[in-house]
Amino acid sequence: MPEAIVWRPDTDTIARAELTKFLRQVGMATFAELQDRAAADPAWFTEHVLRFLDLPWDRPYSQVMDSSRGIEWTRWCVDGELNIGTACFAKGLDRQPAVAWEGEEGTQRSWSYKALRVAVKRCASGLRALGIGKGDAVGVHLPMMPETVAVMVALARIGAVAVPLFTGFGPSAVAARLQDVGAKAVFTCNAYPRRGKSIPAKATIDAAGGDWKVIVVERLEGYAVPMTAGRDISWDALCHMDGSSEPERTSAEDPLLLIYTSGTTGAPKGILHTHCGFPVKSAQDMAFNMDVGLATRISWVTDIGWMMGPWLIYGTLLLGGTMVLFDGAPDHLWAFASRQGVEVLGVSPTLVRMLSSEPILYDLSRIRILASTGEPWTRDAWMWLFEKVGGGRLPIINYSGGTEISGGILCSNPLLPVKPCAFSAPCPGMAADVVDEQGKSLPQGVGELVIRQPWIGMARGFYKNPERFLETYWSTFPGLWRHGDFAEVDADGFWFIHGRSDDTIKIAGKRVGPAEVETIVMSHAAVSEAAAIGVPDDRKGNELIVYCVRRGEVTEAEVQDLVARELGKPLRPREVRFVSGLPKTRNGKVMRRLVRAARLGEPWGDVSNLENPQVLKEFS
Repeated sequence: MPEAIVWRPDTDTIARAELTKFLRQVGMATFAELQDRAAADPAWFTEHVLRFLDLPWDRPYSQVMDSSRGIEWTRWCVDGELNIGTACFAKGLDRQPAVAWEGEEGTQRSWSYKALRVAVKRCASGLRALGIGKGDAVGVHLPMMPETVAVMVALARIGAVAVPLFTGFGPSAVAARLQDVGAKAVFTCNAYPRRGKSIPAKATIDAAGGDWKVIVVERLEGYAVPMTAGRDISWDALCHMDGSSEPERTSAEDPLLLIYTSGTTGAPKGILHTHCGFPVKSAQDMAFNMDVGLATRISWVTDIGWMMGPWLIYGTLLLGGTMVLFDGAPDHLWAFASRQGVEVLGVSPTLVRMLSSEPILYDLSRIRILASTGEPWTRDAWMWLFEKVGGGRLPIINYSGGTEISGGILCSNPLLPVKPCAFSAPCPGMAADVVDEQGKSLPQGVGELVIRQPWIGMARGFYKNPERFLETYWSTFPGLWRHGDFAEVDADGFWFIHGRSDDTIKIAGKRVGPAEVETIVMSHAAVSEAAAIGVPDDRKGNELIVYCVRRGEVTEAEVQDLVARELGKPLRPREVRFVSGLPKTRNGKVMRRLVRAARLGEPWGDVSNLENPQVLKEFS
């Protein structure tokens, strides 16, 4: 039986919506009319988005979209010059808060747009004095705080490429990413608090090695860290160095971001984004789906290493909103949201499941939009958020896409009704479809989620590996982007995601490739082979399970500690089991699908290509 609609927009919600303003701009009366035109004509839609955002072009583009090299390599804003580092301040909102921030220990700070612009210029000046400039890669290993925002914007200002890093990563994960991109510098902090403990961030960077410059922000007052002469420099010292703070002239298609994410095989892949790509898609989704406009106070529980961190920064600033950041364990999220007057609050289903046992004791009346992304919902958790936090009066704007998309493929929005756990429609401008194994549209039933037309936020490939990019997303259905999710559209036109169609493991909204885990496990001298899988977990969505083949003495705890040390504690395996062998094809490929099926008691399917099917009984 189909889910029932639980929320419909009232006339006031529709009237105030940024999406309504956009409909007026393009002369359309309904969202359905916009969706059809935008999906069929992405150049038309993008042209109007760029006008809506009113970006400050240093040189106007000659053509909004060029797919002459194929849809996979579509270029945007051809011949245009745009620097997002200056575009973030184009609305002239000097007095308005750009960033409001709280730390776990109770510290609060607020930066106006003017204060942020001053910090950005000082950071840009210091980076240039260090010899860092256009095209250079710089790691950003910082908690969500005002300086993090300044760093991201300053890197854009000088034409450098930001490489955001998850703060929970261990040294191995940090080193792999910074070495892959040839980073010249990395920003970190002395330490940050989590549930009363001090997490030594700089120690992680020190342990990662490398010959990059290390810029250290003092996050925890009085927490001393060793500083290596000639390599390490404090944030304050950097911001007093004498270099040019003038913005770099950058092409709209110049690199801006390199966000590393994990796939099912091989090393982590660097997703390349540009000045006119990721920020524009972030801002359009934030405006049209989350209804963020001038002075809107938006908060998202995220980390800079997850795409939602850069998404929050660029989208908020381009729209003239106020981002409200919290650095700490989210146990006191509702108190924080109440104190800060948050209007749009983004959470993950995992976080909601963790907090759902707590009573709501705070005034959340300023919230008008609840939003979520990161993983599929359970119905109980969704309804708890809708009823207990939103009082049954607020929409939950469910949002799904990815790092490679620069935002969403599917999303609810303030003009459409809402069903539990569902997406009301594709994001405006996204030509989404559900197809069968031959790439034909499925009028009903579960199939592969694909995109049929280019969009401005599409990844500009994988760093140094265009072949892998084409193989990952464009090879299954030529001319269609295959996202790797199973999806379905119900009889009422609502969309549902039914999990990944590949092996990527998503734990509390953070994706990790099994190959990356396995490489670390097999670095132990006593482990010869390993297979990592994700199994369902009520709180985190998935938990990591590792199977190992031993060639010496090693314990479960040793393997768990090794993974936690190298990838970070959030990715510590829940369980490590030792087996005599892994199920392999005759050409040596480990069949993780069968490992997972055996573990969960699911049908194995065809095992005729296995070299050793007898080992499967050890995984149940």
